[in-house]
Amino acid sequence: MSIQSINVRNQFRGKVKEIISGPIVSEIDVETPHGIVTSVVTSRSVRDLGLEVGTEVIALVKSTEVAIAKI
Repeated sequence: MSIQSINVRNQFRGKVKEIISGPIVSEIDVETPHGIVTSVVTSRSVRDLGLEVGTEVIALVKSTEVAIAKI
């Protein structure tokens, strides 16, 4: 599969750092130059995409809402 174009503007290239597998969904941590991006995807997608630690990926972030907390 190759992506010719996509409308998601927030794209972070990185490598899978950790996968926490569950029976239905899995948590994927992606190490990017800007820090860790975490995604929750179906465990079936993890298998279908062949994701494992070290796999190069692009994290595509599209959100209708971003919350900010003062520290």
